[in-house]
Amino acid sequence: MTTPSQGISPLRQRMMDDMRMRRLAPATQANYLRVVREFTVFLGRSPDTATVEDLRRYQLHLVDRGVSPISLNAAITGLKFFFVTTLGQGEVMAKMRPIYLPRTLPVILSRDEVGRLIAAASNLKHQTALAVAYGTGLRASEVVALKVGDVDSQRMTLRVEQGKGQKDRYAMLSPVLLERLRVWWRVARAQGKMLDGGWLFPGLDPIESLSTRQLNRVVHAAAEAAGIDKRVSMHTLRHSFATHLLEQKVDIRVIQVMLGHKKLETTALYAQVATDILREVVSPLDGLDPA
Repeated sequence: MTTPSQGISPLRQRMMDDMRMRRLAPATQANYLRVVREFTVFLGRSPDTATVEDLRRYQLHLVDRGVSPISLNAAITGLKFFFVTTLGQGEVMAKMRPIYLPRTLPVILSRDEVGRLIAAASNLKHQTALAVAYGTGLRASEVVALKVGDVDSQRMTLRVEQGKGQKDRYAMLSPVLLERLRVWWRVARAQGKMLDGGWLFPGLDPIESLSTRQLNRVVHAAAEAAGIDKRVSMHTLRHSFATHLLEQKVDIRVIQVMLGHKKLETTALYAQVATDILREVVSPLDGLDPA
């Protein structure tokens, strides 16, 4: 049994143990703890004394504060874990209602915009990281978690360890991307920035990897430098990767595997933004005899 750390309440320690038992991602654990801490501040007493009405009032409080639907649902998820799993009091969540999130279409960059974006990154490391994100469809968290040993030039794959959902998978490694990685590896090794078997994209301290926050700052700065007015994030490169593959007539089930999606309908969203495919469709209007 884990001995509670000094300064941590038994209740908090129990929740931490519950999350660790279920091997929740570190970021998820931190978010759940933050959610419970913020609820405790609102409540003004220990959260294990909360009632159904207390939780209902808290949701109204978040709505009145203008909290976004995504953040509101995240708060409900964290509180549900605490009350259902840690306390075994799921009944107090009876009046907490998640907010429906309308599905919006992702922002997609053209191939020209992607090229300009990558070229506009401030240095070789950042250019290579953005090229990996677009060339493989990896999430930002998966890009920064790559190690030198994950590059398999024989099988032309990148090994993704414990991606979203804590699942391993392989990503494609194109010849162009492999050459970019080799150039980056030679430069980084010559500068002493890359350790043997270390991170493919190390931070300022080679022992630590580049963070997702740093990578998101990189892509925002690159978009501004490239004169791209669209709302761009690291995930935009993933969306663009999937859309461009679909436009190249790659089977959607193959794309699903590449992206690591559980459900095909998640991948099918890209059919709605693949404009090259839309342009190939002949409108029934064009088949009418002219008046």
